[in-house]
Amino acid sequence: MIVKDEEAVLDRCLQSIADIVDEIVIVDTGSQDRTQEIARKYTDLVFDFEWVDDFSEARNESFRHASMDYVLWLDADDVVSDVDRIKLAEFKKNLSSDVDAVTMWYHLAFQGDQPTVSSRLVRLVKRSRGFVWRGRVHEYLEINGNILNSDIAIIHRPVEHDAARNLRIYEKKLALGEDFSPRDMLYYANELLDHAQYEKAVQWYKRFLATGQCWKEDAITACFKLAECFRAMNQPEQSKQAVLHSFLYDTPRAEACCRIGYGYLEEGKIDQAIFWYDLATKCRRPANFVGFVNHACETWLPHIQLCVCYSRLGQYRKAYDHNERAAEYLGEDPMIVHNRSVLRAWMDGELEKP
Repeated sequence: MIVKDEEAVLDRCLQSIADIVDEIVIVDTGSQDRTQEIARKYTDLVFDFEWVDDFSEARNESFRHASMDYVLWLDADDVVSDVDRIKLAEFKKNLSSDVDAVTMWYHLAFQGDQPTVSSRLVRLVKRSRGFVWRGRVHEYLEINGNILNSDIAIIHRPVEHDAARNLRIYEKKLALGEDFSPRDMLYYANELLDHAQYEKAVQWYKRFLATGQCWKEDAITACFKLAECFRAMNQPEQSKQAVLHSFLYDTPRAEACCRIGYGYLEEGKIDQAIFWYDLATKCRRPANFVGFVNHACETWLPHIQLCVCYSRLGQYRKAYDHNERAAEYLGEDPMIVHNRSVLRAWMDGELEKP
């Protein structure tokens, strides 16, 4: 792990993993709080490292101190659930020595207990392979060989962080005249979007797509992010075109269909909205997919939106059925319970219909 001023979350993270791993290595990049005191409750392998605006340098330093056959990395605001602790412990016992790297799910957002946004990250690597981290910010492990995709998940549970840190690193990189790789362009655009610099973000997303060196999933993500920028700038038609542009890279994704459907719903074009939300329910992820997954768009969200659409058309039975389809994923979520109650009352004539 690499850490800095993580006293709010570090104990929670280490508690969730300490009895599964064989050693804990923590590289501190300049904490001024109780981070090191908390870390030393779990390990003596706590090292200081001068921060040089380069996440890869810090992560590579942490890997240099590892001594076990395999290296697992976490961030301080990550947590391993009880279910996945069991999976990880069992996985560790049965891990074949011919595996070079292991990916795990990374759950980034939730609706109740259900993950809504996830991605796959390389989390475990064979130390003898000497894999290294690349990139100053939004760093990644450069790997090859026998890669195993596991069903183990790590949960991201942030409390607080320096929201401008990554943007500052990119701005410094620009000021120094350093070249931006296509990956840098994409993640810099993401930072600009997060900081509401929409026009500038649009320019960098377009520069990224124009390189022609885009991994398919990154290109599709860039299209969706472009759509967010245009929506924030009150340019709905441009937003729709950005989503449609994603179809050039692969078959339509459920998220794309939901985005287009929402645009039509806002315009009051219910039939068109129904078409796109219905299509979202039929979209399937490509085999061996490793990009960001919007679980909501692939499961309950289009059904909830179809519930809204059909209720606006006065087709309450169809609306009710789609609410129940959403309930298959969300259970007794308050939204589901409310919709069910109102729709039943409308169908039974107990409540005046809108």
